[in-house]
Amino acid sequence: MPPSPSASACAGAALPTPTVLSTAQPAHPTRARALLLAAGRGERMRPLTDATPKPLLVVQGQPLLQWHLEALAAAGLGAVAINTAWLGAQISDYFGSHFGLQPFADKREQLSIFYSQEGRDFGAALETAGGIARALPLLDDIFWLAAGDVFAPDFVFAPEALHAFAASPMLAHLWLVPNPAHHPRGDFGLSPDGLALNLGAEHPGPRYTYSTIALLRAELFGPPWCNIAPGNPQGEAAPLGPLLRRAMDAGRVSAQLYEGRWTDVGTPERLAALNTTAF
Repeated sequence: MPPSPSASACAGAALPTPTVLSTAQPAHPTRARALLLAAGRGERMRPLTDATPKPLLVVQGQPLLQWHLEALAAAGLGAVAINTAWLGAQISDYFGSHFGLQPFADKREQLSIFYSQEGRDFGAALETAGGIARALPLLDDIFWLAAGDVFAPDFVFAPEALHAFAASPMLAHLWLVPNPAHHPRGDFGLSPDGLALNLGAEHPGPRYTYSTIALLRAELFGPPWCNIAPGNPQGEAAPLGPLLRRAMDAGRVSAQLYEGRWTDVGTPERLAALNTTAF
């Protein structure tokens, strides 16, 4: 691995100009088929994230979050939701209300963007499950989920995968990845028939790392899996892991192994490595 530049060197890249049309929310939003998680503080990324939200850090010439937006637009989705908190106004100001693969394309050919503004509404991020519950009024009953701080340039948000999931009884379908060096124990097991497994700490079976890319049903965020009120009006903060483990124990979570390029861009060193590697 090439040597890691200093944090100040990583911060030197200027943001490129995005393809956006306006910053106003659409007047008659269609429910989004994807949620991108962009609310976190990025503590391990400091000092880079003291003045820039982590999803706007530049990877290979463009903001990290833009890689997901391009893939979602290429998949033909009509709308995406983004949750924000830390420095969230920078994200909505940068991407606006529409995103397109081609400059100056008609709005009807672009990806509509809606925002769930946790920082504005509650003063802080609501963690993953709390943030999803808050964004549910913007989302379809079945939707893609991806973390805004993960770099997966080869991942395809395939319509076929969404349709297969919709026809299944599952509450979630997870993409797992081989364990990176910083997470050697992994998160979940994977059965031969494609079920995600909630393995105990002493279980000898292999575990894989949750990529933070998934297909989810809104049903997962209601009883008996989750007790947060619809739309999370109280701003309850809650992690996603316990919900997934409950659903796994009931046989309602499927998974598959993804072996394309994938990086959890969680530290300045990992960001620097991505930006000094030929793409």
